[in-house]
Amino acid sequence: MPDSLDTSTKQKRISKAEINELPMIGWDGPVEILETAEAMADAVARLENETHLGFDTETRPSFRKGEYYPPALIQLATQKTVYLFRINKTNTLAPLLPILESPDIIKSGVAIKDDVKELRAVEDFTPAGFAEITELTVKLGYENRGLRPLAALLMGGRISKAAQVSNWARAELDDKQVRYAATDAWISRELYLLAKAEMESK
Repeated sequence: MPDSLDTSTKQKRISKAEINELPMIGWDGPVEILETAEAMADAVARLENETHLGFDTETRPSFRKGEYYPPALIQLATQKTVYLFRINKTNTLAPLLPILESPDIIKSGVAIKDDVKELRAVEDFTPAGFAEITELTVKLGYENRGLRPLAALLMGGRISKAAQVSNWARAELDDKQVRYAATDAWISRELYLLAKAEMESK
């Protein structure tokens, strides 16, 4: 995790041009891709011992009016590993419910309500333990709200958005998609920890 900065001098707003000048950062650790309900259940059994997970989802983009696709991927990040759950292949959230409904496991992310809403449209569940990062960063005075600018402000790096509008429901994810999805989940964990630490230091 990056060293904490003096919050009195920390930059609170950043432009796209400034972000583009920063060095690229990304998750380069282990990634597990789960494509069956059985594999997902096995991974969830391990994740149930965690207290905090970075959370994100990916959905195949729609380019026509009225076109809609359900979320294809759920990403969960621990300190050491990122798990990619390909729910488009199982067509059920059932294996993940012990995580999604646990009030004891923090799932942190940006615009997390939208992700949860989309998932509940696939299969209704009772969400618990979800934490919105921007609720912390707004209180700390940060003006930007997206994952990319917040990563730039709090972590001093630039995350790639190259795979953002790719087809997340394809038969096999390519390496660029895997790294993109894993990075978003990892960043979602790190940003929460950094914002929480800054909040507690005030």
